[in-house]
Amino acid sequence: MIRVLIADDEALMRTGIRLILENDDEVRVVAEAEDAPAAVEACRAHRVDVALLDIRMPGDGVSAAAEILRHAPDTRVVMLTAFGEEPSVTRALRAGAHGYLLKDTGPRDLIAAVRRAAAGEIVLAPQVTRQLVEFRARSGHGSDAASRRIADLTPAERDVLRLLGTGLSNAEIAARLHLSAGTVKAHISSILTRTDCTNRVQAAVLAQEAGLHG
Repeated sequence: MIRVLIADDEALMRTGIRLILENDDEVRVVAEAEDAPAAVEACRAHRVDVALLDIRMPGDGVSAAAEILRHAPDTRVVMLTAFGEEPSVTRALRAGAHGYLLKDTGPRDLIAAVRRAAAGEIVLAPQVTRQLVEFRARSGHGSDAASRRIADLTPAERDVLRLLGTGLSNAEIAARLHLSAGTVKAHISSILTRTDCTNRVQAAVLAQEAGLHG
């Protein structure tokens, strides 16, 4: 069972999301919150597998994400918002969010995203991924600091990191690069060690900052 928190200041939005998610027998909404402090408290009171947070709810969704992950590092935090600007996305991912979805995400895609997040994958709305890539392309080849952090990666590891930065799952990366899932997992483990990233979300942000485009 995947235990979900929905945090949004609009009651109608919370109700709609809950109705969508509870169509899946493997998903259970265990708590709702209308602001950031209530979201943090709900995660303290319940064992939450996936927290869906509005980025602009009262108290700031990104701050709530960081606080939740400090107290419950196993919780997968996914921003679910109407705002997909690159600065908001980058800020959320840097805070440790495991995904960034827009509120126009279809019901099936939302359920699939919750399942993927619970499994430890990054979930990014296609529009968000495109905006990140386009922003990095416009801004040049990425920051010098990020480029130095990936300098020692092998060509194969750089390829994996590039696709990781677009939000692809291990299975999707394996299919794209014609590798086994085990090989991709090993490359990601090596990437995290070599770049001093603590998780794949930080690695994905690093890929964007280094200018690795999908």
